[in-house]
Amino acid sequence: MQSSLPLIDDFRSVVTEAHPLIDLRAPVEYERGSFPDTVNLPLLTDKEREAVGTTYKQQGNEAAVALGHRLVNGAVKEERIAAWIDFVREHPAAYLFCWRGGQRSQIVQEWLAEQGVIVPRLKGGYKAFRHYLMEESLRLAQAKEILVIGGRTGSGKTLLLKQIPEAIDLEGIARHRGSAFGRYAAPQPPQIAFENALAYAQIRHDAAGHRLLVIEDESRNIGQRYIPPEIFAEFQKGRVILLETPLEERIEITYDDYILYAQKEYDEAHARGEAPYDWYETMQHNFRRIRKRLGDERYRRFTQMLASAWEEQQRTGNPEGHKAWIRALLEEYYDPMYDYQISRKSERIVFRGDREAVLEYLASLRNG
Repeated sequence: MQSSLPLIDDFRSVVTEAHPLIDLRAPVEYERGSFPDTVNLPLLTDKEREAVGTTYKQQGNEAAVALGHRLVNGAVKEERIAAWIDFVREHPAAYLFCWRGGQRSQIVQEWLAEQGVIVPRLKGGYKAFRHYLMEESLRLAQAKEILVIGGRTGSGKTLLLKQIPEAIDLEGIARHRGSAFGRYAAPQPPQIAFENALAYAQIRHDAAGHRLLVIEDESRNIGQRYIPPEIFAEFQKGRVILLETPLEERIEITYDDYILYAQKEYDEAHARGEAPYDWYETMQHNFRRIRKRLGDERYRRFTQMLASAWEEQQRTGNPEGHKAWIRALLEEYYDPMYDYQISRKSERIVFRGDREAVLEYLASLRNG
């Protein structure tokens, strides 16, 4: 049976055809990071994996496998097989994988085949697929003509990216808006999962036939996640397009992002029991994070403005008062930092203009 069961080594098709994946590794392995479109239905629990691993070290592979079969037997085995079959019936294009594509995924594949369910497994497992993604991510970063959308905080860079077919949203992949105030209510993915998701995005971008790769101007770190150094070095070579947006419009965009959208997101997360902070506490925390860079005087002034706006909102239901501290934060904190950072990239700037002008410029490159 073993030789006739399918092995998949066309990893590009796994990504481009969006095959659902069953990660058979233990939960502790899965939590360190897995792939997009993946569900964790482990062969062994964390405790079972630990026991099998200890037996392997002390008594060898044969004894470890025998213990695994004793642990996953009877009703436990039937329950896990049923879960795999249920998932495959809902996702007929699913593939299996474990750490190295060896015993765990082979055993599960054989158990399923005994039930008349044939599921391919990834050749080389997680390790081989991950290696492919990291190599392909770097290759594609080197192969594409990279354009970097820069602009002051609140200029609407992320909104612009949504209108550009060649764009990859790095902040969306990292689940963070990039600034001290940029966290999402939901947690960021593990670093490994972020890297894998970035590679997926690049491969699908390439499969769509795009010559240009458009990204937002980011530091290496996006929240607590970082762009791999080799990839970031390639992104830093890209030509820069500056999105210029009037201050009043930037205030409105930032207000929508920091206040209206963020509060809605936190309310929804709280309803699901997921958010670690309430909105106001989160904003106070964000200001504390940049206190040293603000200086004590500005920190006190900004947090007093925040507190006044919050009290007014609680009293009247009107959040408009937050625009005062947003204006001050943009003008006194973010804009000077931006001016310094952009001065270091002046030789890479090839175009600047408002949203419509930038879109027209990109169209000219696309069609040129």
